[in-house]
Amino acid sequence: MAKARILSGMQPTGQLHLGNYEGALRNWVRLQEEYESYYCIVDWHALTTLCETPEQIQHNTRQVAIDYISAGLDPNKCAIFIQSAVKEHAELHLLLSMITPVPWLERVPTYKEKMENLQIESASYGLLGYPVLQAADILVYKANAVPVGKDQLPHLELTREICRRFNYFYGKIFPEPEAKLTEYPVMPGLDGRKMSKSYDNAIYLSDTAETTTQKIRTMFTDPLKIYKKDPGHPETCPVFALHNIYNKGETEELSVVCKAGELGCVDCKKKLTAAMNEALAPIRERRVQLEENPKELDDILTAGADKARAVASATMAEVRCAMKLG
Repeated sequence: MAKARILSGMQPTGQLHLGNYEGALRNWVRLQEEYESYYCIVDWHALTTLCETPEQIQHNTRQVAIDYISAGLDPNKCAIFIQSAVKEHAELHLLLSMITPVPWLERVPTYKEKMENLQIESASYGLLGYPVLQAADILVYKANAVPVGKDQLPHLELTREICRRFNYFYGKIFPEPEAKLTEYPVMPGLDGRKMSKSYDNAIYLSDTAETTTQKIRTMFTDPLKIYKKDPGHPETCPVFALHNIYNKGETEELSVVCKAGELGCVDCKKKLTAAMNEALAPIRERRVQLEENPKELDDILTAGADKARAVASATMAEVRCAMKLG
């Protein structure tokens, strides 16, 4: 039996950090074994807010692709490609925009959030209509499932509504994509808030071991543990939360000695640094290889786009036929 198909992607609005890795990439690596997988870098989506220059988007696109591969995505098992290299995304986006009511787009929570957070006075159609492009990204591959977190479910439900509306007007061309819910650990940033590029509190996949060491050294800890002998509260400490992810073997012992006031924050951070750098070493090694051999990256992206384009082209032939176009 043919494998079910999945599609997912990330915007190249900066380099990927550990939150992206634990929240998505690590799961994608597992799913490529189970599904026919398509993973793209959605560079058109990065244009919706005009926050980055074309040169920044171009640079970030390659860096995100490097992160994908370094994290374990295998071009022999999945298609890794840049969204803009497959023009069928844009064609389907145009056609889906003809049947998508504006109120559907205005109710998307992140639309209002971006307007407020980025202080945008007058939104472009691209910002309002990016969920339609997102729907096109998914539907052009007839994806059966999309790996998402719970916070992304409203976006996927809109894709499903657009899918149903198209199928009602023109016949059942697209399967309704199901959510492949992913549970992932809370990834605290250096300041205790959620790890985010916008907060400038992230550890990036591109960071060296030395940079990671320095960042963890300055990381926010338990505010009630001022001296080494003070009892700690590991359940609320951001450093300990990272131990739970990267140093599970010592977690129980560290919790006991921390609560007993037998472990200082400096030593706790040193243990985390050693465990994290060991875990990230293979990713860093692969990153260096790709940085030093840009042709290898180009070949992977070209092959991924060719594979994606073959599927997208076949889908668009069905769409044009159903809509009596061309």
